[in-house]
Amino acid sequence: MTEVSKEEFGVIPGQGRVEKWKLKSQSVTVEIISLGCIITSLKTKDKNGEVDDVVLGFDSLEGYLTNPRYFGAVVGRVANRIAGGKFAVDGREYQLAINNGPNALHGGLKGFHKALWTCEGTANGVRLSRTSRDGEEGYPGELSVTVTYSLLGNTLTVQYHASSSQATPINLTNHSYFNLAGHGTPDIYDHEVSITADAYLPVDNTMIPTGEVRAVDGSPFDLRRPVLIGPRLQEVPGPGFDHNFCLSSPGQPQEERPCARVHHQESGRVLEVSTTQPGVQFYTANFLDGSLRGKGGATYPKHSAFCLETQNWPDAVNQPQFPDALLRPGEEYSHTTNFSFSTS
Repeated sequence: MTEVSKEEFGVIPGQGRVEKWKLKSQSVTVEIISLGCIITSLKTKDKNGEVDDVVLGFDSLEGYLTNPRYFGAVVGRVANRIAGGKFAVDGREYQLAINNGPNALHGGLKGFHKALWTCEGTANGVRLSRTSRDGEEGYPGELSVTVTYSLLGNTLTVQYHASSSQATPINLTNHSYFNLAGHGTPDIYDHEVSITADAYLPVDNTMIPTGEVRAVDGSPFDLRRPVLIGPRLQEVPGPGFDHNFCLSSPGQPQEERPCARVHHQESGRVLEVSTTQPGVQFYTANFLDGSLRGKGGATYPKHSAFCLETQNWPDAVNQPQFPDALLRPGEEYSHTTNFSFSTS
């Protein structure tokens, strides 16, 4: 049985109180705040039974009010990048705010990660909900969204549901940064990763997919068998991994499938991820630079964490050969991702 409790985390002037929900099982404890559906803490045991917090974050509300690197947040209405911040739906063009080079990123200037969500407890977790008004951050349609976190044993399940009054692009994900050695450890070079993808999406110099779906064979992006992250990063062009790995092809049914496994040998911790989404963005915290002061005074330098953002393919709204990114009236957006923690 999971213990579910809540307390106040702080107050945002003019917006209201921020709740913190704690989900506790025998092996995992997760803390989530109503600002941005943010996972602020995730504690799990190592092979010797020692408990550590394995997600990056801040000690107080103030850090999350800016949260420039989206630590732990649900990002949307569209996660990842949209080329030029532009797209068209049914012949009408829309322009979003440009907040990442020449592109739109993670929902805009005030995306879902900066919104205050309404919470209610569930049997094993918490359900967070909000309504994104028509025109919010430039997106069409009034969007009703729920995100449910459930903890059962060693598995944290994240379920996303949404409906819209107009056709709109949508792509929700959680942007937690993991370090299985503990959140203050300076790098993830000794972590071993595998991703069950036969293809990935090459990107241009602004990190927008080129449209090609390229086989991973014979490339640094072949992670189908476990590889150490440190040596592999030396082979990847650019500052590190920040690429979508293709878990299914356009048109395939949304079936839950294992997508990634990360093992940290020294602690013995293992993270396994499964999802109904067609892609996962593997990101190695290339843009952290040690300037953010995290929990317990920790600094978070480059490559001090990894993200596994289960998602639709980036810029899918502008690339018709990618999986459909539009949610239309009368349809339901529904996706599930599981994060399971164990030791080996």
